[in-house]
Amino acid sequence: MAIPISYNIRNLRLRKGLTVMTALGIALTVTTAIFLMALVAGLDRAFVSSGSNLNVLVLRKGSEAELSGGFDATLFPTLKTLPGIAKDSHGEPMASGEWVVVIVLPRKDGTGEVNVTVRGMMPDGLEMRQLPGANGKPSVKLAEGRWFQSGQREVVVSKSVRDRFAQANIGDSMQFGKGSWKVVGVFDAGGSAYESEVWGDVNQMASDFDRQGGFASAYLRATDPVSAEALKNRVSDDQRLKLEGMLENEYYAKQTSSGTPIKVIGWVVGVIMAIGSIFAAMNTMYAAVAYRGREIATLRVIGFSRPAILTSFVLESLLLALLGALVGILLMLPFNGMQTGTSNAVTFSEVVFALRITPAVATRAIIFALIMGFLGGLAPAWHAARQNILAALRG
Repeated sequence: MAIPISYNIRNLRLRKGLTVMTALGIALTVTTAIFLMALVAGLDRAFVSSGSNLNVLVLRKGSEAELSGGFDATLFPTLKTLPGIAKDSHGEPMASGEWVVVIVLPRKDGTGEVNVTVRGMMPDGLEMRQLPGANGKPSVKLAEGRWFQSGQREVVVSKSVRDRFAQANIGDSMQFGKGSWKVVGVFDAGGSAYESEVWGDVNQMASDFDRQGGFASAYLRATDPVSAEALKNRVSDDQRLKLEGMLENEYYAKQTSSGTPIKVIGWVVGVIMAIGSIFAAMNTMYAAVAYRGREIATLRVIGFSRPAILTSFVLESLLLALLGALVGILLMLPFNGMQTGTSNAVTFSEVVFALRITPAVATRAIIFALIMGFLGGLAPAWHAARQNILAALRG
């Protein structure tokens, strides 16, 4: 015969002080775990969801990043003739030769300067990033102002760059390269890696950074996912080019290595705090066993078995952990969407991302808390089930 759950709820309510203190201890651990998991979820959103599986990124063979790439511009016309490339709004193959450089911009709050990625692109580069990917959503959309014009010293910035850095509002002039660049627009990259970039005309960028006659990378827009895979292989297999093709979303997914330190720190901190919370739950449950010795013995006398008592006390510890998990989630919800940044080990620039408290993060936090509650309640529950009835009644 099982002990009704209302018995456990009543006991938690009677011991309000201990219940609240233990729940808050577990909540503190859960908030820390959620914060670290939300950071990782935000990084995954910034990298894994970036790019389109219809865009093929072309780099020099052996190069792992656009920043370290570079190939002769005479190869670009050959790239545009490969089969499987979609047509742009002018009926031409949709391809963009690009340069990626890193500049230093001052933070808006005056706390220092940070490396920021600047991307020079052709008009087709803008067009393909505004087209829907396989998921039906465009990579970017114009939020304010207008796009830069070819041949002009104009740039557009992401919303994140506009919010975090000085001289990044529409109408401002940004200083880099060989002079000033006028900010004419702001784009929304939907939390992808493009949120950390500034865009301008590729020829102007090449001139400013003395990189004429070549491109760091090229982007080709395929007609469909099957054609994209074939186009990627054609680029890599063409002996005339000596270039390598990869899908854009696969390229960004590889950059999730930037989140490795956060993941390691998260595991270490989470385990240390979890051990403390387990002992807190254990102390609470041992106190409950000592306080309710006669009550437990009475339950045994009226017919409740040892397994039923064991299950009841473990369940009570799980309820305590669940309460702590819910409190921890509520405490962290106001921070959902808060932006921060970290260094990208591939591009050596800052990548901006937002904390993402997703349903998956909340679910993992609850499971994490329940494991703490189970481990913290198991030993006291075993002690409660094994205690001597007569000794407990006399006590």
